[in-house]
Amino acid sequence: MSAGRLGELLGLQQPVIQGPFGGGLSTVALAAAVSEAGGLGSYGAHIMAPAAITEVVGKLRAATERPFAVNLWVPQEGERSSFRTAELAAHGERLRPYADELGLPLPPSHSDAVGTVEHPAFDDQADALLAAAPPVISFVMGVPPARVIEEARRRGIVLIGTATTVDEAVALERAGVDVVVASGSDAGGHRGAFLRPVAESLVGTFSLVPQVTDAVSVPVVAAGGIADARGVAAALALGADAVQVGTGFLATEESGAPAVHKRALHSAEARSTVLTRLYSGRPARGIPNRFVREMAAHEGAVPAYPLQSLLMQPVRVAAAAQGRPDLAALWAGQAAPLTRPALSAQAYLAALTGTPPQPVAD
Repeated sequence: MSAGRLGELLGLQQPVIQGPFGGGLSTVALAAAVSEAGGLGSYGAHIMAPAAITEVVGKLRAATERPFAVNLWVPQEGERSSFRTAELAAHGERLRPYADELGLPLPPSHSDAVGTVEHPAFDDQADALLAAAPPVISFVMGVPPARVIEEARRRGIVLIGTATTVDEAVALERAGVDVVVASGSDAGGHRGAFLRPVAESLVGTFSLVPQVTDAVSVPVVAAGGIADARGVAAALALGADAVQVGTGFLATEESGAPAVHKRALHSAEARSTVLTRLYSGRPARGIPNRFVREMAAHEGAVPAYPLQSLLMQPVRVAAAAQGRPDLAALWAGQAAPLTRPALSAQAYLAALTGTPPQPVAD
């Protein structure tokens, strides 16, 4: 299977990008395995401090000599990276029953709420990533700043932007990105939208891809609802140069997803997914569980990213560690039931492309 224009641009042997995962779900082992097998491995860095980004790029370089990508989230209007602890306390009250259930000392009471809490600032993350100069930087939820695009071009870094509509794809090409990911509403986790509200940007993958390929001249990658070789073939037939697969690689042995999450991807519950802001403050697609259903009335009240993400991080971590699918964040796309359990990333990539597995370098 040819990697087409993306092969020419990045030296890929297979037309497959592994979707980047944030929140600790990405691993160096997964990204390196995909890259070594001829695809493009990716690592989600949106919650990482600048020093940690520098470190992970070094680890990826040590693990593979082939191209890899590191992903950041573009900030959206009104989002901040610094918060008073009192803000966490006020919004955290609605989480107290779940914190108690999991044995967490969360959230702080109002009387203890002093000081500030910081989330890594995008500009600092971008500067660290540009300085580390990975082969590829990918972005979701917006057009990267002009200075970032210019510096990436100067350093020879390939830029990938993510679009949920045709207009977003055109905006990304005009800004100067090298590749556009056409991310359909089928996609799991956080895909975002940045020119119109998410509710007005829910275009399915196989409606979106041919429209985007008609609208832009740069290589187009299809993402969302692709989990087996049939989906890959369909996306390429519609004009995509490659596919990006997230949920399927989330299920592989090398991913950082906890066991409770991987089991959920292959359960009957995975046949139904919903968009929710409850875990991060930005809409993301996942398998509905008790937490999502009980907190549904608060969808509009929870604070924006990253404050809600900071509040929920202890809950997510504890729920995963305690094997609690009723409270864990179970990100999944609409093709989750088509994923393959207990496969290595290398074997899964081979199944997607119909090619013999390649040995992964030590």
